[in-house]
Amino acid sequence: MAINLKAKETLIQVGELKGKYRFVLGTELYSKLSESKVIKEAALRSGVSRGVMQACWDAAGEVIKAWATEGHSVAIPGLGTMRFGVRAKSVETVTEVASGLITARRVIFTPNVDIKDELQRTAIQITCYDKDGNVIKKVTSGDKGDVEEPDNSPSGGDNPSGGDTQGDSSTQGGGTGNPSGGNTDQGNTDQGKTDTGGSNGGGSNGDNEHIVL
Repeated sequence: MAINLKAKETLIQVGELKGKYRFVLGTELYSKLSESKVIKEAALRSGVSRGVMQACWDAAGEVIKAWATEGHSVAIPGLGTMRFGVRAKSVETVTEVASGLITARRVIFTPNVDIKDELQRTAIQITCYDKDGNVIKKVTSGDKGDVEEPDNSPSGGDNPSGGDTQGDSSTQGGGTGNPSGGNTDQGNTDQGKTDTGGSNGGGSNGDNEHIVL
């Protein structure tokens, strides 16, 4: 098992590197496993019928939604915990506190130790393409396998009490890389915003999808 990435020679459209080609790292394979296939596989592994597994799946989903809506951090078997939260602006005085401070509602997922260990052990394979789409090199990553800790992510927020603060650093597929020539394509960083969530733990998570090599 491996995480498959691609490094494609891409023409940069903006910034200091505009007009130059850089190798941009992105996801090679990123497909969605259908619910029916998951249920079928789980039924085979557990020895129960697909009908029973479907009923359990639906019931678990309803329980998770119900408890998360009430502010709980809910365990997702074998994966971690999930809770609902919000991203909101901070204000100086209590008279300024209002629902208008909320900028987004969020689903917050915190992986458990087993999932993080699995990610750390998973190899990363990179296929390099030139600007014409020809494969020119294949690389097996030798990175240390460090896994980002959601609860300890660098934050641009101003919540000093240890609440859930987050500065978003995320890009979605198809980016053109970091115009400044840095190592990571940083997206939107929300300064002075705090994330608040359910009652038990949780955290923040910044995704770095594209890296300019």
